[in-house]
Amino acid sequence: MRYGGKETGVSRTDAAVAAPRLLDEVRARMRLKHYSLRTEQAYLYWIRRYIRACGMRHPRTLDGKVVEAFLSRLASQDHVAASTQNQALSAILFLYREVLAMDLPWMADVVRARRPPRLPVVLSLEETDRLLSQLCGRDGLMAGLLYGSGLRLMECLRLRVKDVDFARNEITVREGKGGKDRRTMLPSRLRDPLQRQLDAVRILHAEDVAQGFGEVALPHALARKYPSAATALQWQYVFPAARRSRDPRDGRIKRHHLDENVLQRAVRRASGRAGIAKPVTPHTLRHSFATHLLEAGYDIRTIQELLGHKDLATTQVYTHVLNRGAGGVLSPLDR
Repeated sequence: MRYGGKETGVSRTDAAVAAPRLLDEVRARMRLKHYSLRTEQAYLYWIRRYIRACGMRHPRTLDGKVVEAFLSRLASQDHVAASTQNQALSAILFLYREVLAMDLPWMADVVRARRPPRLPVVLSLEETDRLLSQLCGRDGLMAGLLYGSGLRLMECLRLRVKDVDFARNEITVREGKGGKDRRTMLPSRLRDPLQRQLDAVRILHAEDVAQGFGEVALPHALARKYPSAATALQWQYVFPAARRSRDPRDGRIKRHHLDENVLQRAVRRASGRAGIAKPVTPHTLRHSFATHLLEAGYDIRTIQELLGHKDLATTQVYTHVLNRGAGGVLSPLDR
């Protein structure tokens, strides 16, 4: 039969059930549980790849050995990282547990790939200053928030107008990693640039509304609960995209936030101009934020709250990059 534009050797029933209808059920279940669109896309990719790798057989007919073989091929043939392998496993387990309602004995025995511990790349104060001096305007403001407030890249891009509190010098991060909210500081040096950015957002939003648009994606069911919220200024993104686009969830034309590749490219180019030999990404600024606060003597639990870490052990990794190891010990030969 023909399926997806190619001839396959599977039956019509297997192909129809194993692919489009099953993927629709996965998508519906993920949206019911309020998974992010990025997670939804990643899980659908791995489930589709898993089904194809197993000859388009229905997942109900497969066992743990097939799953382990699939994961092993990812590591041995495709040479994927441990985090990628674990993401594929999470997608497959979601399929069985949440969609097919199957909790089979072998599922508890599937071993996740161990991620070897890696120390984060951290810039010195002088390197950070050189890097930020190479960024200006909107890109400089976003990089400043990553370093000055400890935001993750997507947390910065998903900031909305209502999340900035100039009176309290605070930024509220909504639904950060793990779905948690938290507050962090608003650096004084960024108050004026951020105010100018919000003024630009106000003008852009007014133009969108005047042209019959002005909607923005809202979390969960807020669009139904507050029909006018989607066009309210307070819900607009602080860093909106240059163009309006179609929302993949409901098909409506909306103004999304800026694409993450914009800042990633800007930081990469700025790092080259600054002559920094380290591999610098936007997340390097968050690592530097935590390390520099520790160097300044701030309590590690306070830093844990600012970063939004669930486990203190995650924050403690920054103690290993401080100059208190071999580089901070005076050799007896030098006494």
